[in-house]
Amino acid sequence: MDDLLADFLTETSEGLAALDTALLRLERTPDDRRTLGEVFRLVHTIKGTCGFLGLPRLEAMAHAAENVLGQYRDGTLAVTPDGITLILHGLDRIKLILQALETSQAEPPGDDRDLIDALGEAAAGRAPSVRAAAPAAGVAAAPLPADGAAAPAAVPVPEAVSAPAPEARSTPAPEARSTPAPEARSTPAPEAPATRMPEAAAADPVGQGAPQSIRVNVEVLEGLMTLVSELVLTRNQLLQLARADSGGAFAGPLQRLSHLTTELQEGVMKTRMQPIGNAWSKLPRLVRDLSQELDKGIELEMHGAETELDRQVLELIKDPLIHMVRNAADHGLESTEARRAAGKRAAGLIKLSAWHEGGHIILEIGDDGRGLDIPRIRAKALAQGLAGEAEIAAMSDREIARFIFHPGFSTAAAVTSVSGRGVGMDVVRTNIERIGGSIDLRTAERRGTTFVIRIPLTLAIVAALIVEAGGERFAVPQLAVVELVRIGGSGARVERIKDSRVMRLRDRLLPLVSLPALLRLDGAATAAADGASPAGEAGFVVVTQVGPHVFGIIVDRVFDTEEIVVKPVAPILRHVTMFSGNTILGDGSVIMILDPGGIARAAGLGSEAGEEDRRYERERGWLAERSDASTALVLFRAGDETPKAVPLGLVARLEDIPVERIELSCGSPVVQYRGRLMTLLPFAAGWSPDPAPGARQAVLVIAEGERTFGLLVDRIVDIIEDRMAIELMAGRPGVLGTAVIAGRVTEIVDCAHFLAQADAQSGGDWFGTGPAPGARHRLLLVEDSAFFRHLVVPALAAEGFSVTAVENAQQALRLREGGIGFDVIVSDIEMPELDGYGFARAVREGGAWAGLPMIALTGRVTPADIERGRAAGFTDYVAKLDRSALLASLRQCLEHPAAR
Repeated sequence: MDDLLADFLTETSEGLAALDTALLRLERTPDDRRTLGEVFRLVHTIKGTCGFLGLPRLEAMAHAAENVLGQYRDGTLAVTPDGITLILHGLDRIKLILQALETSQAEPPGDDRDLIDALGEAAAGRAPSVRAAAPAAGVAAAPLPADGAAAPAAVPVPEAVSAPAPEARSTPAPEARSTPAPEARSTPAPEAPATRMPEAAAADPVGQGAPQSIRVNVEVLEGLMTLVSELVLTRNQLLQLARADSGGAFAGPLQRLSHLTTELQEGVMKTRMQPIGNAWSKLPRLVRDLSQELDKGIELEMHGAETELDRQVLELIKDPLIHMVRNAADHGLESTEARRAAGKRAAGLIKLSAWHEGGHIILEIGDDGRGLDIPRIRAKALAQGLAGEAEIAAMSDREIARFIFHPGFSTAAAVTSVSGRGVGMDVVRTNIERIGGSIDLRTAERRGTTFVIRIPLTLAIVAALIVEAGGERFAVPQLAVVELVRIGGSGARVERIKDSRVMRLRDRLLPLVSLPALLRLDGAATAAADGASPAGEAGFVVVTQVGPHVFGIIVDRVFDTEEIVVKPVAPILRHVTMFSGNTILGDGSVIMILDPGGIARAAGLGSEAGEEDRRYERERGWLAERSDASTALVLFRAGDETPKAVPLGLVARLEDIPVERIELSCGSPVVQYRGRLMTLLPFAAGWSPDPAPGARQAVLVIAEGERTFGLLVDRIVDIIEDRMAIELMAGRPGVLGTAVIAGRVTEIVDCAHFLAQADAQSGGDWFGTGPAPGARHRLLLVEDSAFFRHLVVPALAAEGFSVTAVENAQQALRLREGGIGFDVIVSDIEMPELDGYGFARAVREGGAWAGLPMIALTGRVTPADIERGRAAGFTDYVAKLDRSALLASLRQCLEHPAAR
């Protein structure tokens, strides 16, 4: 019976976890007969097994829930939120009884008459009292208190359950880690939260066949992992010895041993890896309960549930995740009334994402709520003496926001059952740092807050590239290595742009970081300060990628790849963020494992924080590109000494080609470029090739897809980022106007002028076929082509418009939900997911933009296309690149509203 009871507890716990998910799905889709049948079957199975094992209390609870489900299945009663709530409370009571049963091996005494009677009333079709309920799944065991809520010393069990709550076990226990059950309300419950996730993650767990598996004690797996780690280290030592005697008799057996060790290592690693979706499975129920308790509509969106991570890490992050979701629901999301008043959707969104990056796990937990109250945090930090006035005055908003991680810090106006006591985020940070991870945040007023958790490798075996810099060896995780490039001699050359090292790698400039200089090894820092090139410009560049940034790490030598056992960084070195761990090599040496992300941050590459913030805003449809924002520009000279500038987004490549390669076709210069003829257009009138032997010509290659042309210039000066505020209009073709860039009067190039010339010479049709003075009219451009955005935004800005550009219709509609207004909308037609026609219909359906003029700017200009566009809601229809027509249309729409 002991074995039968153990199997019953485990299988029932798994069934209850599946029931939670299935019942929430049934609440959203009451007519889903398949889900209803599977829910009924699972509850019926639990009831039958309880009867067989002689567990009358559990049997009575399951029978009462089964009666209600039976009425739903037969169609006698309609599925209602109150009925689902009662059944969930019944399952919660079953879970608590199972906890006591697991501890005492006997069913605890008690009376569940209140809940059984309520379920009986529901089965009879009468309105039950939903107050008769056990605590919701998981109050009981959350060791992490909510923002401030004091953590219970033990699992609270209702009086009816006499046995104490069990301690945590490695065997899957009945789930009890979520949130206190909401007190029933007399008003109708809020609509159940929607949970959105990819199809694979949202697959129906109910009704699937039982997996062919056995249960193994976790301690056994831990012991195996330790032995495999030692085996790998021993294998590495033997391989090191074998390299010195390549022709020895042990070469063959060692190779076989190495192969078997790798297979064994991979097998053991797989036993430890679990999808993070296992830690997320309880969150839909948690969010539903919080939605009712807080009287807010809440949607939960989960991405990357299939991302796998170590089982130990998974267990350690479960409670921080629960706590942060509770905080997002309570602190982050506004009330339904406040959201409507702010022009947002009534239901708030909590979004979870997970992915692998450079050998780390990245988790994001975000909401689209009010964002952190920075002034209030600043005042609270001053009041608590966490920093002085001068110190706080020098801090950025992001630095001030991090005060929420201090112990006892809370800005809650009142203590609630969910939060407010000032205990919470410091515990979250402590728990994450305990496994060698880190936590950071991004926040924006009225847009929400996102917490970013970065979990480094703690105990794992990974492939790494062993390199040497400044006389020291280091390991670089192979996942982060894109390629290796030799520098010096006949290899690539390291160049300088101002004080930064770069390397020309095929069609791009690659920023470089000297590892010896960064780590101040053997006087490398002094040499770098003196302007000396690293390692005499000889060595190797490890090309690595961190998020969207690709850069190179200069090292002196490269050895080989090796399987290494990753150990966590010692606490004394944890502040050195360029290391993610350490390992022992085959010769017994202890070396550090480099963290490419930490190196990028230490070297200041890519303005990572700013890039994260921009990506964060772009994902949510907040301002992606503005005509008055800083823009990356290519500066060059052509014709005269006045600097010229063109948006970097239009330039595919910067080329320096031999003059002898330039040929003439019909009197116009062309060049054979990457297997095709490319039209060359001189920027300055009267251009002629330099006749000097070995002369070279600077070319800006403008390209989109297969279409290219080259702009001939005298020399390329620099690439900078600055505001492109045009102050004087141009007086000649090819120039939009004049702006002050980098402190110099600079002419802004009109690329559309040269595109028309390229089309005329090549007989092509770049887009498939200018605005009135805007008086700072606010214009929204919706265009999925980055090239065309870079082309149109400067041209419209030069006419006085304040332009906001987004890359799809969904981002545009999120701007509307965020309460951002415009005077006119210009939109492409052919866009992914939601095309221009659908976008126009969505705008005209209602809301703040319903009456705005909308102009379609597209290459599809047949009469049928135009008629379809007007039927969808477009005010006018203009062909791409027809600037005069666009100017006229904008003038008509803005100066004569009645003509719309």
